[in-house]
Amino acid sequence: VGERRPACGTPALSTIAMTKPQPQDKRKVLALFDVDGTLTVPRKRADDEMIAFMAALREKVAVGIVGGSDLAKIKEQLGEAADTEYDYLFSENGLMAFKNGELLKATSFKEHLGEAKIKELVNFILVYIANLDIPIKRGTFVEFRNGMLNVSPIGRNCSQEERDDFEKFDKVAGVRERMVKVLQVQFREFDLTYSVGGQISFDVFPRGWDKTYCLQFVENDFEEIHFFGDKTYSGGNDHEIFVSPKTIGHTVTSPADTRRLVVEHIIDKL
Repeated sequence: VGERRPACGTPALSTIAMTKPQPQDKRKVLALFDVDGTLTVPRKRADDEMIAFMAALREKVAVGIVGGSDLAKIKEQLGEAADTEYDYLFSENGLMAFKNGELLKATSFKEHLGEAKIKELVNFILVYIANLDIPIKRGTFVEFRNGMLNVSPIGRNCSQEERDDFEKFDKVAGVRERMVKVLQVQFREFDLTYSVGGQISFDVFPRGWDKTYCLQFVENDFEEIHFFGDKTYSGGNDHEIFVSPKTIGHTVTSPADTRRLVVEHIIDKL
């Protein structure tokens, strides 16, 4: 398991591009990346340096993306061709799984849990948020995705400034953490996992549908699977895949730190 290390200067792209590997090298190693806080500043687009870095990395090893967001949001951050520019793209933790742009599998939260239980869960969440005393509320408190619910106490259509302010507020007030504890008790029999991620929300999905879900599509094809993510602490949405015995986990602190660790742990060892 990787350890958090202090960030330092970003390595030059030439570090990656110096020697193109033989094809068998690419089959040996998969570099798997979280999106927010790892490849991008949360909810922002990846910058040109990161896009170029990832393209150069793909010449060396197989590259995959695994995010909690849906495909549309990942494309907003990584580009419209994200599902074809990487060997694998796993949106919603891999519940929507793509290989070279082709859909491998789509898994449905609605079919798994059933409409009655989803309605009960959503109704409880909306009442809870209605009674929640926080500085501001906007809209889109519950977002239904193919493989999960995304719950935001402030509402997903807040501005970036409001998003930043809520993140600071929540670090002190623990709004999301408290809400998760209530839901864990109230819906214990639903056997759900609650995963805090990003700045303003948390995901709700069946147990086992965390980011380790995506490993079923790759675990038999590579000798090493390196995972890079920022929320690797217990309760963070990168934790389960970070500690999985099927991966080599690396905690990152920023996109620049991601590039540094990729060079240190993958490129320099090829």
